Amino acid sequence: MAGALPDGEPVPSDGSLPDEATREVGKNGFAVYVHVPFCASRCGYCDFNTYTASELGGGASREEYAETVLAELALAARVIEPGPVGTVFVGGGTPTLLSTDDLGRILEGIDRTWGLAPGAEVTTEANPESVDPAYLRRLRGAGFTRISLGMQSAAAGVLRVLDRKHTAGRAPQAAIEAREAGFEHVNLDLIYGTPGESADDFDRSLRAVVEAGVDHVSAYALIVEDGTRMAGRMRRGELPYPSDDVAADRYLAAEAALSEAGFGWYEVSNWARPGGECRHNLLYWTGADWWGLGPGAHSHVGGVRWWNVKHPSAYAKRLTAGESPGHARELLTGADRHMEDVMLRVRLRDGLPLDGLDATGTARALAGGLLEPGAYEQGRLVLTLRGRLLADAVVRDVL
Repeated sequence: MAGALPDGEPVPSDGSLPDEATREVGKNGFAVYVHVPFCASRCGYCDFNTYTASELGGGASREEYAETVLAELALAARVIEPGPVGTVFVGGGTPTLLSTDDLGRILEGIDRTWGLAPGAEVTTEANPESVDPAYLRRLRGAGFTRISLGMQSAAAGVLRVLDRKHTAGRAPQAAIEAREAGFEHVNLDLIYGTPGESADDFDRSLRAVVEAGVDHVSAYALIVEDGTRMAGRMRRGELPYPSDDVAADRYLAAEAALSEAGFGWYEVSNWARPGGECRHNLLYWTGADWWGLGPGAHSHVGGVRWWNVKHPSAYAKRLTAGESPGHARELLTGADRHMEDVMLRVRLRDGLPLDGLDATGTARALAGGLLEPGAYEQGRLVLTLRGRLLADAVVRDVL
């Protein structure tokens, strides 16, 4: 389970927001995130806000979860009127542990409350072993247009270190089944830099995602979070800590293999075929508003960020009492919003304007080969391949 939530100012019991936050809600786009906190088992590297059956305790259940989410949605409808919802993303946890009927009810509730924009992107995450062809067909029929499958690796040994339960070939097969079920947009997630992973292991994973025919690939370096089982194993010396040099080599391998296969990077850790970009994540990265439904979910509207109570039981109890499940919130200053905007947009293929950035820092990043000279001459900051490897350093320089 994730660590403690941050502190902040109290959220009003009715969830209300300052007038200045709601005045232009949705001006830059509006999205809905739905958190499903259930997992069949816990992966050794995971510190997300998720719960297995033994961790869940009383007061919450999968069977009642959709109804509880709809109760938060009813509260949200009294707080804001954002206009149509451009994207919906159901994450977890393992959302596909819920029935397709329940996932469909949640989606219908969002449409009934705020309306789905024409052509809205509707994504769910899934573990490969949690879906089969019949489930995928029902999911597509319920209105989901995109699916993101947690593959992580095509090497059995790497999956064992990560405590993943699916077989090495299951994720690519599930991706093929999703395409056959009518999903035009399918993502496979990879993790690289796992202890014991060889260059050949990662090359095999890259070949597998390309051969699966997906239009989107996410690839992230392994991050070892305090409190996870993997962190404990590393402290005891059972596993070596990840290597930054190895992670850089893996990233370069991903860029080479995916580019050759027709994918293009559009965010440092994300590649897509033309038209396959995740529109929901792009809304996050470009300053849109969104409401996060579910325990521990974060939201952002008009410079106000808030986060819900973490445990599903506490979440359900608040809503049963007719109260907001918000744990705390913060009002972002103009400087806060500028800093976050730079941190996110630096990672995008489109980059951001040089206006408002530190001129000395941008010049230093350009001289270091971290920025595209042509874009720089046109007044924009766009990372080179070397710059992508050092994106955090670029952010520090330009701020």
